[in-house]
Amino acid sequence: QAQLVESGGGLVQPGGSLTLSCVASGPRVSLYTMGWHRQAPGKEREFVAKIKPSGDAPLYAGPVKGRFTISRDITKNTVYLQMNNLSPEDTAVYYCAADNRYANWETGVMDYWGKGTLVTVSS
Repeated sequence: QAQLVESGGGLVQPGGSLTLSCVASGPRVSLYTMGWHRQAPGKEREFVAKIKPSGDAPLYAGPVKGRFTISRDITKNTVYLQMNNLSPEDTAVYYCAADNRYANWETGVMDYWGKGTLVTVSS
């Protein structure tokens, strides 16, 4: 019922910043909790951040706290991830995800997934 489309990935130098966007379409998508996961080469997918429909109570994984900011524009059905002070360890495919009812953010089981956008942090 929902489709998620990410954009904004690319190449950035260490210490730089990048902002990702995710546009959601479908019925009642404004009621979903939405967020981001990432998967680095050779590693399992891991949780990054999530945000409620109201924009309250954003939650971040430990490695990105203080550097990443998740936000939401409910009128545009869009979720953003602002990434600051990036390091090579942040290199990964970043996936937008949505939680309708049966998702588990700790294990990465989501109701809806985007196709991902690649972020490469390198000199």
